Amino acid sequence: MKANSLKTLVLAFCFAPLAAFANTSVHLDRAPDVQGDPAALQNGAKIFVNYCLTCHGASQLRYNRLTELGLTEEQVKDNLMFTADKIGEQMKIAARPEEQKKWFGATPPDLSLIARSRASGDGSGADWLYTYLRSFYRDENRPTGWNNVIFENVGMPHVLWQLQGEQHFDHENHKLELVVPGQLSPEEYDKQIGDLVGFLVWAAEPEAGLRKKIGVGVLLFLGVLFAAAYLLKKEYWKDVH
Repeated sequence: MKANSLKTLVLAFCFAPLAAFANTSVHLDRAPDVQGDPAALQNGAKIFVNYCLTCHGASQLRYNRLTELGLTEEQVKDNLMFTADKIGEQMKIAARPEEQKKWFGATPPDLSLIARSRASGDGSGADWLYTYLRSFYRDENRPTGWNNVIFENVGMPHVLWQLQGEQHFDHENHKLELVVPGQLSPEEYDKQIGDLVGFLVWAAEPEAGLRKKIGVGVLLFLGVLFAAAYLLKKEYWKDVH
C-alpha cells in the first residue's frame, strides 16, 4: 500500500467517530441545582421510586444511603422500599433482565451513573436528563406511542405523561406544544423533574457534598498556612539587607 493511501486510511479511521457525532448537537435546558435542598432531593427520591424503579435500577446505591437526605430508616422502609426487604440492600428492580428484554426489546439501563454519563459538550448530564424528561411527545408511529425530541425513536415510553400531559411536536418549526394538559401545570411538572434529576445527580456521587466541604476546608487551611509562612518569612528576613 502506498504511503499516501495508508495515511488517508489512518486519518479516516481516527476521525470516523467524530464524524458520526458531528451533527448530534442539541439544545439543552439548564437543570436547576437542588443539591443543597434536602426536601427537593427527598421528593426526587420519591418520584424515582414510584415512576422509574419499576424498570430502571440504581444498583450502586443502597437504600440506607437515603438517610443522608434527612430521612429516617423507618421513613425509607415505609415509603421508598418496594423492591427490597432489608435497608442495606441495593436499589434494584424486581423484574428480571430477560423479561425486560422481551417486553422492551432491550434491557433498560441502570441509572446509578446516568447523570454523569450523559454529560457532553452541550451541557451537563443533569441538563440532558432535565431536557429529555420534558421533551416527550405523542408519536403513533412508535411502538410505545411516544417519541422524544433529543432522543429520537427512543424505546422508553413516557411514564410521567399523566403528570405532564400530552405534547405535540411541530417538526417544521421544531417546537413542542402541550395539547392535552396533565395533572400538573408546566411549571409544577418542571419542578418535579428538577427534583428527580437532582436526586439522580446526588445518586451518581453521594459524597460530592462532603468532598466539596473538605475541599473548602483544605483551601482555608492552606490559606492560613500561607499567611503564617509569609509572616514568618518577613520576620526572619527583616534584618537582612
